[in-house]
Amino acid sequence: MEIKILASFLPHTDPEESLKFYRDILGFEVRTDVGYGGMRWITVGPPGQPDTGIVLCPPFADPGITEDERRTIGEMMAKGTYATVVLQTDDIDGLFERLQATDAEVIQEPVDQPYGVRDCAFRDPAGNHIRINQAS
Repeated sequence: MEIKILASFLPHTDPEESLKFYRDILGFEVRTDVGYGGMRWITVGPPGQPDTGIVLCPPFADPGITEDERRTIGEMMAKGTYATVVLQTDDIDGLFERLQATDAEVIQEPVDQPYGVRDCAFRDPAGNHIRINQAS
């Protein structure tokens, strides 16, 4: 039996800004862009990896979310503590330069970590924490 990761979900606050970040800056492919009730779910993924995607989704689409939960989620997104994704590249310094040349918010410049990776971190337009690793 094989189990694969199909998709992970990250909230977005502005679908167009998220598209600019994931498609235009990171170079991800847009796999689907589905609208419903004034909301959009956009699946993106790295070229050459058609079975893996990130679904950029409205953070409050679940009708079971209470007003207190909406407020808490909004506060956590604003601080960048609600959602995280870790990506991997073979050229961390080149990717960092490309991201830094945009208006992406830098959290951490590339650094060699004691656990064997070189990594950096950014926030996407919704405040999600994006860590990027390069194996040492």
